Amino acid sequence: MSGADGKFRVMLVDDEPIILRSLKAAIPWDELELEVVGEAKSGDSALKLAREVSPHMIISDIRMPGMDGITLMKELKADQARRLIIFISGYGEFEYAREALREGAFDYLLKPIDHDELTETIARAARTLEKQMADDQMLHSIKVLSLLARERMLTEFIEGNRSPLQHMQWLEDSELEHGYTMAVIQLDHYLRLNEQWSMDEKRLWLFAVRNVLEEWSVQHGGLTVFPFRSGEWVLLFPSLARERQEDIGRDLVQLIKRNTKLSCSVGFSSSMAGIDRLGTAYETAVRALYQRFYSGEEGVFIGTADSVMETASEAGYPKHLESLMVESIRTLHKERLLELFDETRAYIEEHAFSREMTERVLLEMSVVLYRQFEHMKVLFEWSLEELLQELHASGTLQQLMDVIKNHFSKWIAQSRSGQAKDNVQAVMGKAKEYIADNYQKDLSIEEVSELADLSISHFCTLFKGTTGYTFLEYLTECRIEKAKSILLNTDVKVYQVAPLVGYQDPRYFTQVFKKITGKTPSEYREEATSKT
Repeated sequence: MSGADGKFRVMLVDDEPIILRSLKAAIPWDELELEVVGEAKSGDSALKLAREVSPHMIISDIRMPGMDGITLMKELKADQARRLIIFISGYGEFEYAREALREGAFDYLLKPIDHDELTETIARAARTLEKQMADDQMLHSIKVLSLLARERMLTEFIEGNRSPLQHMQWLEDSELEHGYTMAVIQLDHYLRLNEQWSMDEKRLWLFAVRNVLEEWSVQHGGLTVFPFRSGEWVLLFPSLARERQEDIGRDLVQLIKRNTKLSCSVGFSSSMAGIDRLGTAYETAVRALYQRFYSGEEGVFIGTADSVMETASEAGYPKHLESLMVESIRTLHKERLLELFDETRAYIEEHAFSREMTERVLLEMSVVLYRQFEHMKVLFEWSLEELLQELHASGTLQQLMDVIKNHFSKWIAQSRSGQAKDNVQAVMGKAKEYIADNYQKDLSIEEVSELADLSISHFCTLFKGTTGYTFLEYLTECRIEKAKSILLNTDVKVYQVAPLVGYQDPRYFTQVFKKITGKTPSEYREEATSKT
């Protein structure tokens, strides 16, 4: 809100040049950390100038030729309601002054001007501006945190991890209890794009897509939109008929292509009700998207009410084996995965699956397992399409199983090798180094998880497991340790320490400092000084 040098901007308005010169000379503007950015001799010229220089504070005569001070104030406050105006009035203008206060003037002073009194009034106005700015920053922070918490809560429910945020369930029940449809948007060829983009390019592209989707969602009645995994966004709508899903899906594909030149596909869930069904909705939409691998092109794919369980209930899809395989890939346990493929073959033989059904089961299983590698971000030059084509070309069950075992065995081996070269400790070390270099900024977990090239949920798990702290706890500790060093080794005033370590509100900084150290910053410095 203040200028580039941190000063609030002030404009002076009076039709007497001698008063303007007196105000400029007699008030200690630099000491008050204020800057006079313009002068005007009439209400009309003041209005025009104010719209050019955008002052935070205006000191104006109340009676001037043409537009008077009160009319000027009404016009200016229509532009910026929080702009502060101090009026100077003559003894015979008390009714004007009283009306000015009713209309929202900060204060008024009588002529002849007492410069000490005016200086004190201006200082109070500056403190009011500082408080307004702090309140605005706090409201912005609360809004951002509220949005992040909401997205985090929805992510937790989609992933089936309910307990940490169960107490927030009431936030979503009102909009999700009556029925909703989930759309999952995935950028096509994202892994290849991710390799081509620099980190800044990646952030820019993903930010652009999110902006496009958020604007579209607001205009078309979406309940919410947020990124779930890298290159993937979740949109929630009130329940949609299938025809409407197809229309919206095509609209979204064209929207992203038109605005970003990127190709994407959209998968829809069937209608669900209740926040507990978010995980099922996501799985339904993502399984609908698996059809993209068979079609080989971007598109809109619709899930059905029982698409998640239809193969399990109607054809005996080995869901239990799939879950164990996903865990084997997550832990890069090749031997266990190969055992599970053998169990899958036995299961297929036991249930006497047809050639068509066998291929269908193995194709779907391959896509699920491949996506697990995607989520872990350990893929190399691998091609799911190549695997699916080889499966389709295989003539016997033995050949089908050999193809799938060979590919996944090779991929796990390569993942182990890659993990050894760029292990978790190294990645977390890079994240901690980035925090140490940027703790004084408005640092977000999204920014650091992007640096680590991990999804937010995966980063949180690895960071806590490696450091013993959550991201916010670690960042706070880092900031307070730096604050302690500044307090002990410099003469920087206590209130100036807060922005140096990433806190814009000195009062909040003091609360955090005392919570961690047991002392206020002043008490900490005084105690350390008394011991030396």
